[in-house]
Amino acid sequence: MLPVAELHMHIEGSLEAELVVALARRNGVDLPTFDPVELKARYRFTDLQSFLDIYYANLAVMKTEEDFYDLGTAYLTRAAASGVRRAEMFFDLQTHTQNGVPQEAVFAGFTAAIADARTATGISADLILCFLRHLGGEAATQTLREAMPFRDRFIGVGLDSSELGFPPSLFTEAFGIAGSEGLHRVAHAGEEGGPDYVWEALDLLAVERIDHGNRAMEDPELVARLRDEQVPLTVCPLSNIALKTAPPELADHLLPAMLAEGLLVSINSDDPAYFGGYVNDNFAAITNELALGPEQLGTLAENSFTSSFLPEAEKQALRLEVRKALENDQR
Repeated sequence: MLPVAELHMHIEGSLEAELVVALARRNGVDLPTFDPVELKARYRFTDLQSFLDIYYANLAVMKTEEDFYDLGTAYLTRAAASGVRRAEMFFDLQTHTQNGVPQEAVFAGFTAAIADARTATGISADLILCFLRHLGGEAATQTLREAMPFRDRFIGVGLDSSELGFPPSLFTEAFGIAGSEGLHRVAHAGEEGGPDYVWEALDLLAVERIDHGNRAMEDPELVARLRDEQVPLTVCPLSNIALKTAPPELADHLLPAMLAEGLLVSINSDDPAYFGGYVNDNFAAITNELALGPEQLGTLAENSFTSSFLPEAEKQALRLEVRKALENDQR
């Protein structure tokens, strides 16, 4: 098992059906069914929006600081056991405040889970506050301003939710403020939206990472820029298959071509409770279906640390761990 960083993972997307049911019972929230098996049987998606409809509906069960602590702890414990040494977790503050949850409860629950998981397992983790595209640019700016009293609880901002029709250009003000505050900036682009969304994220939002980015491969000039500037791309293979944003067979995924182009790609789980697996499951899937060898898998693991927001010395130490793990596996 290679050590990795997970950089594209929505903590709310790790809300397993069993925990949905437990929190619903605890908080008196009604569900279509209280059978986790039946609930999970509804997870059949035709596109990104069909997933988001269920994703947001399930999040109505989260009401208290304890709920956010339990969710964060469940993911971090599982991630650490599967080789994740560093997690940079997206969270959707706007969803919870719209559901009537005070932002203090969200921050307190998640940050307590992060602190306790580090003590228990050694995993390093931080939060990235994502703006919901469908709520628009003004809402993003307002959300960031209101979250600034908790500036020490998150390291960056991101952009997620419905991609089509909500280009990065709508969010220049929020990302400009984030940059002035020293926050890292990332954005979902090139999942459903075309290469133009990736260009906008780079040029207008000054992002440091592109989340997904698969459709960048349609534009040779963009591919050259991503390669030359070594812009990280956080690729999510099982998510792409589940949401039909890639060829239906994993064997036809663009990942090998991205590696061949010299792009700085890493493997991530996106919303693992919905898409068939955590980051180790994604690694297992690409190993089986794409016939990637140890060196390529090692490159992906090293890339994950290179693409992280850790200090350079820590990145280098973790890349060395990957090399040592590969050497041990080959003995």
